[in-house]
Amino acid sequence: MLLPSLSRRERGLLFTFVLLALIAFFGPELPAAEVAIASVFADDRAWHGLPNAMDVLSNIPFVVIGLWGLYRLNRIDRSHQEALSQFPLAPPASDPPDNTLDCAWLFFAGLIATAAGSAFFHLVPDAPRLAADRAGMAVAFAGLIGVAVCERVSQRAGWPAAWFVLTAGLLSAEVFQETGNVMPWALVQFGGMALVVTLALATPMRKSVGLKLGWVIFFYVLAKAFELADHQIYEFTRHTVSGHTLKHLTASLAGLPVVLALHKLEMRWEAALRHNPGAAAVAA
Repeated sequence: MLLPSLSRRERGLLFTFVLLALIAFFGPELPAAEVAIASVFADDRAWHGLPNAMDVLSNIPFVVIGLWGLYRLNRIDRSHQEALSQFPLAPPASDPPDNTLDCAWLFFAGLIATAAGSAFFHLVPDAPRLAADRAGMAVAFAGLIGVAVCERVSQRAGWPAAWFVLTAGLLSAEVFQETGNVMPWALVQFGGMALVVTLALATPMRKSVGLKLGWVIFFYVLAKAFELADHQIYEFTRHTVSGHTLKHLTASLAGLPVVLALHKLEMRWEAALRHNPGAAAVAA
C-alpha cells in the first residue's frame, strides 16, 4: 500500500495537500473586492510613454535574479557532466540532489514568468491580465515549495509537490477569472507560505542544499507589508516611490537565498569530489 511506504513527513505533506484541495473545492467562496483594479495602485505615473512605469519596471529584478539562478544551475549541471567524464565510477553519494535542482530550475524560470506576467498586468491593470500575473507567480511558488519539500521532507516528494502547486495555482487563477472566487488562489498563496513556514521549523534532510527558508519568509512578509501600505508609503515619500513598487523589489530578493544555497552546494560538491580519494581511485 502507498501510505505505509511514506515517511511521517511525507504523510503529513500529503494530508496538507488533500486538506487544501478539499477546502478549495468544497469551502466557502471568497469574492474579490468590488473595486476597479486600475484604481487600487497608488503610483500611476507614466515615463516616456510607458504607463504605470514604476510598477512595470520594478519587475526587472525578478528577471535578473531568475537569470542568475539559471546560470548557476547551468554551471552545476556542466560541472557535474565534466566530473562524470573524469570519474565515471564515482560514488552516487557525490552527485548533487537532482530533484532539488529540478525544482530550482522551475523556481527561477518562475521568477522570469512572474516578471513577464506582472509587467503585462501593470501596463493595463484589469481582471484578465491579473490572471496572467498570477499564472507567473504560480510557477515560482511551485518551484519554491518543491525545493523546500526536497530540503525538509524528502527528495522524492519535491517534484510531485511542485507539480501539485503548479496545477493548483494555474487552476485557481482560471477559477478567479471565470467566477470571481479568490478562495483557491488565497489557499495557494497563503497556504503555500504557511507550508514553507512549517517546513522552515523542521530539520533539514540529508543531502539538503542548505537553503535558508527563514530569509525567504522574511522577504515575502516584508513584500506583503509594502503591498498593504502602498498608498501610505507613496504619500510618505512625497510621491517618490509606492509600496507596490517596493513590494516587487523586495519580493525578488526572495530568490537570493536560493542562489546562495546553490553556490555553496557547488563549492561543497566540487571540493568533495576533488578530495575524494575513493572516487579518484575507482575512476583510475
